[in-house]
Amino acid sequence: MNDPDAGLFGPGSVTWQMHADPMMWVAGVRALYLQALHPRAVRGVMQNSDFRNDAWGRLLRTADFVGTLTYGTTDSAEQYGARVRRIHRHLRATDPVTGEVYGIDEPELLLWVHCAEVDSYLQVERRSGFPLTAAQADRYVDEQREAARLVGLDPPDVPATTRALGAYFEEVRPLLAAGPEASDVDDFLRNPPVPALLAPARALLWRRVAALAYDPLPAYAHALYGRAAPPQAVVDRRLRTAGTALRGIPGRLRRRLPPGHIAKAMVRLGPGSRPAPYRLRRQAAILDRPGRAQR
Repeated sequence: MNDPDAGLFGPGSVTWQMHADPMMWVAGVRALYLQALHPRAVRGVMQNSDFRNDAWGRLLRTADFVGTLTYGTTDSAEQYGARVRRIHRHLRATDPVTGEVYGIDEPELLLWVHCAEVDSYLQVERRSGFPLTAAQADRYVDEQREAARLVGLDPPDVPATTRALGAYFEEVRPLLAAGPEASDVDDFLRNPPVPALLAPARALLWRRVAALAYDPLPAYAHALYGRAAPPQAVVDRRLRTAGTALRGIPGRLRRRLPPGHIAKAMVRLGPGSRPAPYRLRRQAAILDRPGRAQR
């Protein structure tokens, strides 16, 4: 009998454990804020989709893509990636100043979107208290080159460590700007249109989520958006408070009713495949045992 297909990453990966964390939703919104600062990349989104009326749909589709790549079978992940590449291959954007028409699947644009997502996931998760050592963070960046491959990038051209990821952002910074499209994204995320009955919830809940996602952006992003960056210690404290609440309050419910992608993976691989942060702590403890390097 063949072993069940663990997919692209498997339960032993950092990706498998981290992507189940509820703070990934905050990280996904942070990625939107950051991605919007690349004029060519965000123009491709705005000219090929109704972002203002379908921003939630875009976020949910991204979550479904990440969930399938992380917890789905190898075949389902490859098929999803092929579908995304096929769609992107036919989409074009036009520079309103120069009139240049370009494909949204240009490698430099795909690389920006990828790196903004990976950086956002790592920043929000680590700063909100998810247990990742420096080595595990590097391992995560390296693992995510598989996701980059599925959207059409060549893995050797994608950062494989946090240091390389930081160097990439230093290199690309001169290209970033808060143009009209970035302002549209910013306006939407800060004050999304909702039915009148949901306006109080937007004021009470969503704006706090949007602030949680916006505040951990790098200092240069705050400057481009035209707002002062809050103190890092304050941002970290807020993220840790939110992380503790999201991981603790619904913990029993999430254990009983895991998200769909994870539930399917557990059926395929067994209950021992359920993601849990303690597995990463255990891995780190094993690697840090005295004499481990000599074995």
